[in-house]
Amino acid sequence: MDVLTPEQRTKNMKAIKSKNTKMEVKLAKELWAKGYRFRRNSKHIFGKPDFSLKKYKVAIFVDSEYFHGKDWATEKYRINTNRNFWWTKIEGNIERDKKVNCHLRQNGWKVLRFWTGDIKKNIDLCLLIIEQQLKEL
Repeated sequence: MDVLTPEQRTKNMKAIKSKNTKMEVKLAKELWAKGYRFRRNSKHIFGKPDFSLKKYKVAIFVDSEYFHGKDWATEKYRINTNRNFWWTKIEGNIERDKKVNCHLRQNGWKVLRFWTGDIKKNIDLCLLIIEQQLKEL
């Protein structure tokens, strides 16, 4: 049973952003400061990556641990409210992410995915990974 009223739950869920999250903004500022120019949420690239560097054919995604199922095999049992809905939703997100990765790679794109927690804790490592991938191209 949910501890919030339906109105409160609706308000909370509406406040969750899908674009320009804190971690996306943080990564964007760092990439820009290093001189990398990118597009954000480009509709012209399959899967609308959070950042796309067309020059290098690199797509970067910033994924939330909850909504994209980090450590899903163990973490899914921590969900107690509306379990069937969330399991279906998150497992669908995981499958969609796999399809997006596959499609982009088949079309010559390099796909990088970072968890928001990784960006928050160690953005320098994330930037190093991005720079290494760009140097390989």
